[in-house]
Amino acid sequence: MKPRIKVLTLGVDDLDRSLAFYRDGMGLETKGIIGQQFEDGAVVFFYMNDDLILALWPTASLSRDAKIAATQSRLGAVSIGHIVNSREEVDSIIRQAEQAGAVVTDPPHDRFWGGYSGYFRDPDDHLWEIAWNPQ
Repeated sequence: MKPRIKVLTLGVDDLDRSLAFYRDGMGLETKGIIGQQFEDGAVVFFYMNDDLILALWPTASLSRDAKIAATQSRLGAVSIGHIVNSREEVDSIIRQAEQAGAVVTDPPHDRFWGGYSGYFRDPDDHLWEIAWNPQ
């Protein structure tokens, strides 16, 4: 397998709420909800760096598409890492996320690996780490 991961899809319970969190609260650009004319087609795309796409798709739609049972348990298996350029940027983004409705699970602090990071959960309990690595 060649390394071609281009889309990270998050299953969400309320597409409008998640759109508001990421677009209005976190400042990510999007065209909003598209695909509503299709059954299970409503989705939101955010075009990130290096051609990565962050997609928000209702959990029920994602589970039907993948032919798996929907789960509400999202914490503990995966974290999404967002690397920034300074300690101050870590602090700023964690504050921004909290003001947008995220739950800070671990405030920013120095890490054993030499960096500085903090964690938050988005409104659907997806875990994000905002990190600065001095190297």
